Amino acid sequence: MSHEKTVKPIGIAILAMGGEGGGVLADWIVDMAEHAGFMAQSTSVPGVAQRTGATIYYVEFHPVVTGPNDPEPVLALVPVAGDVEVVLASELMEAGRAVQRGLVSADRTTLIASTHRVYSMTEKTAMGDGRVDSQRFIEAGRQAARRFIASDFAVLAERSGSVISAVLFGALAGAGALPFKRADFEAAIERGGVGVQSSLKAFDAGYAAAALEATPAGPAEVSAALPPDARLAALEARIRAEFPVEVHETLRLAVRRLVDYQDVAYGGEYLDRLTAIRDGDSAPAKLLLTETARHLALWMSYEDTVRVADLKIRSGRFQRVREEVKASRDQLLHINEFLHPRVDEIADTLPAGLGRWLMKPGWARRLVERMTREGRVVRTSSLRGFLQLYLVASMRSLRRRSLRHAREMAACERWLASIAELAPQDYALAVEVAQCQRLVKGYGDTHARGMRSFTAIEAALPVLRGHGEAAQRVRALREAALADDSGKRLVDLLGQWQLPAIG
Repeated sequence: MSHEKTVKPIGIAILAMGGEGGGVLADWIVDMAEHAGFMAQSTSVPGVAQRTGATIYYVEFHPVVTGPNDPEPVLALVPVAGDVEVVLASELMEAGRAVQRGLVSADRTTLIASTHRVYSMTEKTAMGDGRVDSQRFIEAGRQAARRFIASDFAVLAERSGSVISAVLFGALAGAGALPFKRADFEAAIERGGVGVQSSLKAFDAGYAAAALEATPAGPAEVSAALPPDARLAALEARIRAEFPVEVHETLRLAVRRLVDYQDVAYGGEYLDRLTAIRDGDSAPAKLLLTETARHLALWMSYEDTVRVADLKIRSGRFQRVREEVKASRDQLLHINEFLHPRVDEIADTLPAGLGRWLMKPGWARRLVERMTREGRVVRTSSLRGFLQLYLVASMRSLRRRSLRHAREMAACERWLASIAELAPQDYALAVEVAQCQRLVKGYGDTHARGMRSFTAIEAALPVLRGHGEAAQRVRALREAALADDSGKRLVDLLGQWQLPAIG
């Protein structure tokens, strides 16, 4: 038997989510191989959902042209661990999954991956920051693959007005991992006949990125500079004059967030609240002040119905949705929002006295509960739907008088007072208490669960103070609460240490 007859087929695994053109990418590769005279085939195994499992497309072709009397090569239907020449991943976690499955091997596999992230449901629904560190995926790719080509191909696709599959096809050509010339790749796109010009533009961007073999060290740093706005100049000047340089970046970002959330005066209130912490933080690195500043900004920009309505009717959101669905200028776009406000969320938006009255048992509460028993769909792209949310968003001027604001700021002031009191006695404990704000998030049931856990840790502080491992125990309590939204782990740990139980 000749050497050519024993050559193994070349396997290419493509991991892509819905709408990213993974099937088109597989078709281009098969078409290119068949036009070169090779035997090729492709298969696909769909994932359960977009973020619980991407579709795996597998292409395999025999790298030798067979004659009419030669036996047909046997091609596999699915990728086999350790036997794949090229892996293309449309997103960084999918690259990590390919490594985990053993599809990437150091002796033979070229791994081409986009470094952008589409967060999984587990990451999104975590009580705390559930995001997996992107650098871990990059390091895993470097170690597992014979050659690792990584870049933000999603950005390149967006700039080219195409989908990521065309950029990945260009990166595959630039990698030189297949026995084809650039012209062969471009010809396959042209034979496809759909979106040829934008696909070729995206192909060129991917080809150039692969030529650089960019494997980034991590995400690019984001500038903290405030937008040019005369209203913010006084706040920025105050930050420079009154606060140490170690926290300037955090404060600039926080002020920008709070002015957008409420108004300029609210940004001033934020800086006022930090003065006691600033005066009590004598550590050179200013860790306590930095952590308190970060979490205070999050607490003061709590999510309420006013904020949700405001974000849903912003012009930038309409433009972003139009770009995401790739609607052309002559196409109508309708955006439907499913809203299900409950009586407590409505009461929270009202002035404090009126909100407390609505929450009491009586005819008013029964009426509101009956009216809000079922959710409703509001079309924000219509005038009527837009005006409904605009009316809610316009209540921002009343936010400081609302029941929710009174309750949130009362808890926030207790938290700040506790940090300021602990700082000179137990700096590490004060830092851990500052970070407990991570539990306070969202609205409705999510907010209630987090606040219940936060209050339980707050109630345990008098017992923990003076304990040799107070900081470590507060951290353990916080992590237990973040790891389990049911609160069971926190309850068990409180009981183990004989601390006050959750009320």
